[in-house]
Amino acid sequence: MDHYDSQQTNDYMQPEEDWDRDLLLDPAWEKQQRKTFTAWCNSHLRKAGTQIENIEEDFRDGLKLMLLLEVISGERLAKPERGKMRVHKISNVNKALDFIASKGVKLVSIGAEEIVDGNVKMTLGMIWTIILRFAIQDISVEETSAKEGLLLWCQRKTAPYKNVNIQNFHISWKDGLGFCALIHRHRPELIDYGKLRKDDPLTNLNTAFDVAEKYLDIPKMLDAEDIVGTARPDEKAIMTYVSSFYHAFSGAQKAETAANRICKVLAVNQENEQLMEDYEKLASDLLEWIRRTIPWLENRAPENTMHAMQQKLEDFRDYRRLHKPPKVQEKCQLEINFNTLQTKLRLSNRPAFMPSEGRMVSDINNAWGCLEQAEKGYEEWLLNEIRRLERLDHLAEKFRQKASIHEAWTDGKEAMLRQKDYETATLSEIKALLKKHEAFESDLAAHQDRVEQIAAIAQELNELDYYDSPSVNARCQKICDQWDNLGALTQKRREALERTEKLLETIDQLYLEYAKRAAPFNNWMEGAMEDLQDTFIVHTIEEIQGLTTAHEQFKATLPDADKERLAILGIHNEVSKIVQTYHVNMAGTNPYTTITPQEINGKWDHVRQLVPRRDQALTEEHARQQHNERLRKQFGAQANVIGPWIQTKMEEIGRISIEMHGTLEDQLSHLRQYEKSIVNYKPKIDQLEGDHQLIQEALIFDNKHTNYTMEHIRVGWEQLLTTIARTINEVENQILTRDAKGISQEQMNEFRASFNHFDRDHSGTLGPEEFKACLISLGYDIGNDPQVLASCMEHAQGWPPGREITRVSPFSLLSLSASPCFPFPVGRGARPLLLSPPGPCWAPPSTTLTSALGCLSWEPARCPPSSLLTALHPVDGFLHLPAPSYAFLWTFSPDVYLHLFLLCSSPPPDLQTVRLVLPSGPLCPVFLAPGRPFLLSPLTFLVSWCHCPTEEDRHDGHG
Repeated sequence: MDHYDSQQTNDYMQPEEDWDRDLLLDPAWEKQQRKTFTAWCNSHLRKAGTQIENIEEDFRDGLKLMLLLEVISGERLAKPERGKMRVHKISNVNKALDFIASKGVKLVSIGAEEIVDGNVKMTLGMIWTIILRFAIQDISVEETSAKEGLLLWCQRKTAPYKNVNIQNFHISWKDGLGFCALIHRHRPELIDYGKLRKDDPLTNLNTAFDVAEKYLDIPKMLDAEDIVGTARPDEKAIMTYVSSFYHAFSGAQKAETAANRICKVLAVNQENEQLMEDYEKLASDLLEWIRRTIPWLENRAPENTMHAMQQKLEDFRDYRRLHKPPKVQEKCQLEINFNTLQTKLRLSNRPAFMPSEGRMVSDINNAWGCLEQAEKGYEEWLLNEIRRLERLDHLAEKFRQKASIHEAWTDGKEAMLRQKDYETATLSEIKALLKKHEAFESDLAAHQDRVEQIAAIAQELNELDYYDSPSVNARCQKICDQWDNLGALTQKRREALERTEKLLETIDQLYLEYAKRAAPFNNWMEGAMEDLQDTFIVHTIEEIQGLTTAHEQFKATLPDADKERLAILGIHNEVSKIVQTYHVNMAGTNPYTTITPQEINGKWDHVRQLVPRRDQALTEEHARQQHNERLRKQFGAQANVIGPWIQTKMEEIGRISIEMHGTLEDQLSHLRQYEKSIVNYKPKIDQLEGDHQLIQEALIFDNKHTNYTMEHIRVGWEQLLTTIARTINEVENQILTRDAKGISQEQMNEFRASFNHFDRDHSGTLGPEEFKACLISLGYDIGNDPQVLASCMEHAQGWPPGREITRVSPFSLLSLSASPCFPFPVGRGARPLLLSPPGPCWAPPSTTLTSALGCLSWEPARCPPSSLLTALHPVDGFLHLPAPSYAFLWTFSPDVYLHLFLLCSSPPPDLQTVRLVLPSGPLCPVFLAPGRPFLLSPLTFLVSWCHCPTEEDRHDGHG
């Protein structure tokens, strides 16, 4: 055939690629199944003159469903219900489903209610079940049926065709060549297969569907677009469609086969007569042999020996092996000949063959049945007899074997069960013994079957009349008695073990309870002993009162603690009572704790002894703290008076130095009276020192009754003394300056009034702007040059050039007016202030100390050290102060000028790198910086001098 491709004949054997299973979820199957199943149903309903339009609606009342089943099965179903109610519809559908089930179809999850409710999924599933049963199930090809048979039929029919590879009922049909190949294979005149192309599936499918509908009476069940437009066509729809092709072509093939058989009928008729004769002869011979054999098989005479029964069995086996098989072959051949003859006669429309009387097939079958029955009975009898004899021997051997095994197992078990090892065992050992005993009980229960088997075997031997039954019965009775004894001993041992376990568990619980309560109680006693013996350090009466309160609270807990102690000892006594009552042999002490009742009682007694000792210690400490509190109050009362007194005196001295009341001599007299009253206050300071000494000896570190400490009082007292001495010194210097320059009292008052007027904050000092305004008020116009103002402040304060000056004191203002290098005329006439005199400014050796010091003060860079040293009369490395008892001294070092006010009476200085020795006199105020006093006692004071000047230094002007 030119449309076949021999090279492609094996293509259908190639497996196709795995299909993407995710596409199985595509709902397009419902549309395809609806259309296919509807067309398939209508192809059969048309025979009854009806059809359906909507598959889930038209089958809801069950009438067309029953009609469809009658058409495709050819059988009548029960009379349908004609009512319109739901119950009538369910009844009709149930009749249809019952009919389907009667055909061997198992309906899973399909009920009448779902069909009546129009459930599409269930309706389609039901129709598919009907199609499988009535259209596909009966398909059989080469020992395969249903789906596999249909697939194999398609593969066989399409194998020779090019581009056709049928492997399934979905994508293998998508290109339409499979449908066209089936039609061309059976009706080649309907399709020109050579013009079909694989890449034109729509044309192929439409061609196949149209030809099948027009010439093969196969309705169009699918549209070509439904198949091509779906990734995977619905398998059920394709199978239904293909099954219609199978039935259409297989019917034509059957008609052809029938025609060939008609031709063969004539040849068969010639053989019929010969077959009739052969049947008669074979039937007669077979019946005769059966009549002779049956009496031999019915002989049931028993034999007493195994050998005789085995001989009979051997004879029967010879019969079955040698004599019967030929007769079976003859009987089979006879039936074959008879059936063949009858078939040929029936096919040729001739009357059936009737054998002579007594030789019918039924007669032969009846006789053969009797033979078989006799043979079966004879065989059963032989086998039963042999089994009986064999069983007797087997049972006797089995009895002996099981009895020996059981007796070996029970050996020593009674002695083991009578042991009383549990009497001296611990709780863990008792539990282990119980586990071991439970295992033995399980083993014993397992051997129960063996004992029962031994008894059953003995009983069966008796029933079968075993010759040695007496010895078997005696041995069996002994085993049973021993077994009963083992059971009783097992139960008794279990009860003893459980009783002992219960007692030991009770003791163990008591031990555990004892340990749980004894451990914290022991810890409490140890903590109590530690607290009672612990030393305490308190500083206030509140702290000792807190300790006393805590101790009283502790003593209040002692009765409850004693109750707890008695309860713990009671637990231990309960254990002793159980041991004595039940005679329990306790191996060891409490496993949960090492705390003994003796230890608890010993610690409790120790605690009771420590309590009064603690009471005494707290009482003594309380008395000591009360004494300390009295010392605090005593010191605080005095300090609260002395501290404010010192502050008041400091303020009063400050007011005296600022206010203008009387002459300088009056102020000096007033200040000396203040100094005397301050000195007279010294005994109270000494008394406060004594109280402070007592407080220090008592180790008292704080005092809530006052904010003053002794150190504060000391510093304030020293500052008070220093302030009054400094103030007196300032007034004395003012008197010296006034007398030296001839300044009148009115001028002094004017200086003071101007200074107080511009001292807005009453601090006792003037700032740069206040100082400038004060000079202007006194008649000195220094202009607006900041450098001139700074220089004036430096000259007034006696500060080195370049050092920043922020405040100026009243005495500085007076010193500025008394400067020898820059004499300021007294008066209101304003004129410029000269800061630098013309020519060098240094004093000859005969110059007074005041002139030398003034020169050094105003022009330190231009004042040679020889002027100062000459004025101070250096002799053998010493500097001697001049005759005046009060003077002010300027000294210098390489970097720092120190302004030192000395208040002394002709002190002899000792110059060793300028060391001033002040052996006597009051405290000396020293100013390292403006406003920062540093108090000196009459001891050695180092002035920070680098070295003594040499002659070379005197000549070149370097100090």
